[in-house]
Amino acid sequence: MLIEGIQKFVVFLLYGSLVAQAFIMLSNPTKVNRRANLFFGFFLFFWSSYWLINVVTLCQLPVTDLLVIIVNGLQILTPVFLYFSVILFTNPNYRFRKNDLFCFIIPVVYIILLMKFRDDKQYYSMIMFVDILHNLPYIAIAYFKIRRHQKQIQSISSSIENINLQWLVRVLFMLFIVIIVTVFYELYNALVYKMQQHVVMDLFFLFISYTTSYYVLQQREIYPKDKEQRKELLAVVPEEETRTEKKKPIADGEFDECRNRLVRLMGNDRPYLDGELNLLGLAVMMELNVHQLSYLINKGFSENFFQFVNKYRVEYAKDLLRNMEASRYSLLGIAYESGFNSKTAFNTTFKKMTKMTPSEFQKKHSGL
Repeated sequence: MLIEGIQKFVVFLLYGSLVAQAFIMLSNPTKVNRRANLFFGFFLFFWSSYWLINVVTLCQLPVTDLLVIIVNGLQILTPVFLYFSVILFTNPNYRFRKNDLFCFIIPVVYIILLMKFRDDKQYYSMIMFVDILHNLPYIAIAYFKIRRHQKQIQSISSSIENINLQWLVRVLFMLFIVIIVTVFYELYNALVYKMQQHVVMDLFFLFISYTTSYYVLQQREIYPKDKEQRKELLAVVPEEETRTEKKKPIADGEFDECRNRLVRLMGNDRPYLDGELNLLGLAVMMELNVHQLSYLINKGFSENFFQFVNKYRVEYAKDLLRNMEASRYSLLGIAYESGFNSKTAFNTTFKKMTKMTPSEFQKKHSGL
């Protein structure tokens, strides 16, 4: 009885939290990533439908065939809205095309099959597995789109920690694990032993839902809100994809002069100390467009924008760490002074470029 009572409580908590979180995303009080948050809100709402029948049953309300069909229709659309939210996080200018309608073919076929075989328990159970497995290709595609996005933003931003969507990668990984576990759980239920309690599974889903909400509410605007600036930055492609470019953005005769001018700018004006510096801002200082500056950094220094700027930040931090007068600063203070937005980003970037942590570097050069 205790386990049963806990399970009922968790089901109500899980369903209620997902609906509440969906409402927050749909209302979008932070006014950032508007289209992405809209679709993510629908994803959370449709995800909550997996527990709707349980809630209706626990409330001792009638569960009709029509209600079951409607709920199943909501469930099968869950990964579709997750997929489109990922697309809009990584490309807020995305325009929907006719090809996107293919995403609704399987849901439509699924609902038709459920209606046709709703009285045949064997076929009905087999069809229900489509609902679970339907999530996997969307999770895989969304994962690779985020990985491409993480490469893309290194070409345009000097600080990627809050815009690289790494939290969404973790969510996708957790969803993948729980789907695999659910498949084995349902197979065990169907073929070996029918378990009535699944409180552990629901607790895991509850953990995922709260983790997701925590991170999505902290997600900053990834690209500028200005449409023209956003379009310009989205058009910049990673270095590997520019090798087939036919026309050079900067003529060979002007290339060396631009390269030297950029080195002087970085040395004299230290724009890298601005934690929010991006490709567009530095391009304005250089009186170039973003394509020209990206080409200049890629070809002139064999680096992307993120590597180029953070190399200067690390060198500036090394000077502070060597300087005894700057020893009154904490490592966090040195991170901020050097243009990093967090201690985590500072430690990670510094160690990657110097093969030691900032504290190890400081100890080595202080004689301790």
